[in-house]
Amino acid sequence: MLRKWISGTLAALLLASTPVFAQHAELTIVDKTKAVEQVLYGTEQTGSLSERLTRLEKEIYGTESKEALMGKADKLYSYSKENTPTAPSLITRLNAVEWAISHNQTAVPAKQKLEQLEQLLIGAPATGTFDKRIIKVSNIAFTESPEVSEVTLFQDTLVKIKMVTPLDTRKNREGDSFAFQASEDVYSNGVLVIAKGATGEGKVLKVQQARNFGRDAQLDLSFNTLQAFDGTEVQTFLGDKAKEETKSLAKAAGATVAGLIVLGPVGVVGGAFIRGKDVTIPAGAELYIQTKTEASVYGLKVK
Repeated sequence: MLRKWISGTLAALLLASTPVFAQHAELTIVDKTKAVEQVLYGTEQTGSLSERLTRLEKEIYGTESKEALMGKADKLYSYSKENTPTAPSLITRLNAVEWAISHNQTAVPAKQKLEQLEQLLIGAPATGTFDKRIIKVSNIAFTESPEVSEVTLFQDTLVKIKMVTPLDTRKNREGDSFAFQASEDVYSNGVLVIAKGATGEGKVLKVQQARNFGRDAQLDLSFNTLQAFDGTEVQTFLGDKAKEETKSLAKAAGATVAGLIVLGPVGVVGGAFIRGKDVTIPAGAELYIQTKTEASVYGLKVK
């Protein structure tokens, strides 16, 4: 009996002390390579894994390392997506320079974004390694290195957004994806955590077209994720707090509260977007959403 108890206790202790990567599948070398390529180029690249990692190393650092494929992938992934207070990621560094110049964030691959920033700052895309080019534009944009900090983006934080993809109950179908953008900066404890222009993605949950006997159309949407300043995908939704804020927004814009209705169990606030018996939401239409859970993100300290 004692032996059985000891065996069970040891098993429980081993399970409790097992690293997270052993309990939950980690990203593979291929996953990390794809992720870096998505950040840099916007699409997965072709060729063998060795060729792709070598291409990335030469693009970013200028030389190929002698490390094993695993070490190369880990280093490139950390450089591109992971943050520390003293070593911001590629995504965070580029977003910092872009925001300093335009107070806006664009949804383009890092290589294209860097070329656009160089065009604005020095008149033409530069040559050289990716890392040195980022340092150069950062030194031009900031008198000192941009200061980033890890902060909490609290649950139910309101985010004002505008639609990028127009929606129409006469055209859209269940499962369609749509895009939206943050239309204002969002701060937490003085740190910029979501920049104006940050992109989000939603799904059409249900479409019901206008029918006979005066039955109106219905459009149910979910606003699923929004990109934080450091590239983190923050979970979002259209909750009661956001709906109330949107009603205030619509009222201030001239839409009557009586004409403002919430459609469906998840819903989208309609108001001025409803035309006759059909539901249309044009690109540029503004409303509020809110964060679904608390998240730890890195943002830019704005002085």
